[in-house]
Amino acid sequence: MTWPSVKGTIILKAGSPNEEDSALQYAAEILKSGGIVAFPTETVYGLGANALDAEAVEGIFKVKMRPFDNPLIVHVTGMEQAEELVRFSPQEAAVLAGHFWPGPLTLIFPKKELVPDITTAGLSSVAVRVPAHPLALKLISRAGIPLAAPSANLSGRPSPTTADHVLEDMAGRIDAVLDGGACSVGVESTVLSLLSGPPALLRPGGVTLEMLEAVLQKKILDLTAGRGEDFKGVPPSPGMKYRHYAPRAPLYLVEGEGASQKQQLVALSESFTLQGRRLGLIIFEESEGVFPAPVVKVLSSRKDPRLAAERLFAVLRSMDSLEVEVIVAEGLEEKEMGRAVMNRLRKAATKVIRVE
Repeated sequence: MTWPSVKGTIILKAGSPNEEDSALQYAAEILKSGGIVAFPTETVYGLGANALDAEAVEGIFKVKMRPFDNPLIVHVTGMEQAEELVRFSPQEAAVLAGHFWPGPLTLIFPKKELVPDITTAGLSSVAVRVPAHPLALKLISRAGIPLAAPSANLSGRPSPTTADHVLEDMAGRIDAVLDGGACSVGVESTVLSLLSGPPALLRPGGVTLEMLEAVLQKKILDLTAGRGEDFKGVPPSPGMKYRHYAPRAPLYLVEGEGASQKQQLVALSESFTLQGRRLGLIIFEESEGVFPAPVVKVLSSRKDPRLAAERLFAVLRSMDSLEVEVIVAEGLEEKEMGRAVMNRLRKAATKVIRVE
């Protein structure tokens, strides 16, 4: 079968069953030979390579221009394959895996020596998850290897939730992209450390803090506050240390509730407009029509943070294509899935403005 390509990057479109089988086989052969393939998960597209091949993993860091002290998540087909990579699995892991795998939850375990240090940024632990997207699971199974797979974008850019997003950043840099349509969750997986003491939330995502506490019947330590620039040393999870998800234009995030937040949003919007700068607004349905601007993108209702998460990275990327010069974003209540949305907006922001 002849596949189309962009700048030498093959586009493997999984359409009919025969096309899907051919696409998976093509992608699996690339991965087994040490190459790099972007593939869909339910969260975002991942940039996959053999997690046990140090040279292949190094390729991920190079094409993403990712700092080498930012560990990768290893994707597997289930707990049996996960246990091949970890020294031991705490009791909580089996409980969580039973509830949330396959799904958008990454668990951190002590690693075995067969996992190269480059995959874990030199840490003695490894982050593992089982993706829920059927193509991702079929690809890992077909390749027969665990896949290290950070988001398939240039480091610091908004994560990709479609194959077209991947090609915007990665065309000509990777071997292939497996096109499985749009991602359903829209933000990266939740990361939970099980290394010691109480379980610790390192990155919020599609499995919320509230869901984890309900399953484990215990409080979880939340270590997700802040934007990460002052983090020292190697972070135990991706998404903790560096600025991420950023569009090209500076983004001003206004946190808070009620009238004070609205007043600050209006003041910022008017100020940038008076300066003659092309303004883009990222707001919620409840604020439509309140803040005039050349470019207005609505994420969702404030009551539907899951939809906001699903749309967030596509909206951030659209601000680049619409050539805005400055972005003002409306904050959201930080609970349940809103915690993941706010985590990504803070990481993307040039400045965070908190109003009471």
